[in-house]
Amino acid sequence: MLVGMRARSSRLDVSALYLDHREPLLLFFVRRTGDAEAALDLWAETFAQAVKSSASYDGSTPEQAAGWLYGIARKLLAGYQRRGSIERRALQRLQLERPVATPEVLAAIEHRAGLSDLREVLADALADLSPGVRAAVQQRVVEERPYSEIARSLGTTEQAVRARVSRGLSALADALDQTAVVEALR
Repeated sequence: MLVGMRARSSRLDVSALYLDHREPLLLFFVRRTGDAEAALDLWAETFAQAVKSSASYDGSTPEQAAGWLYGIARKLLAGYQRRGSIERRALQRLQLERPVATPEVLAAIEHRAGLSDLREVLADALADLSPGVRAAVQQRVVEERPYSEIARSLGTTEQAVRARVSRGLSALADALDQTAVVEALR
């Protein structure tokens, strides 16, 4: 029997997919958001979307099922990062109140995801950036300032700021990817 699939059918077994990917998917979100509570919201919404759209699934292998699930996850993560409203939309659509995760549960999830180590790697990688790139990333990502405002504050063009932010984020992603490779080899 295929993992995440029913035998002799192209219908997706979301329950099996959940069992196979519940923890890796949660850690995927925690490592990308840096926020266990937001990760739990995205994780739940991913499986809700999988259930909702499972009838339209047309794959036939466990790898295709996993790819389909992570495609949903990446789309939700992008929406979260763009708008920051995933929790509100999911709860409104499902007409549910999200249970509050206890500090202990959040701490356990952050520990399993190695979030403190990732924060340290990220801080080191940020410190390695040139001052101009670091300032652009800080103002754009952390302070969420518009590119035009950052350009004025740094005394440069908007295009230069976009390039600095892109270079900075690429360097930070590379540092996190190297950490992921090291973790996978353990």
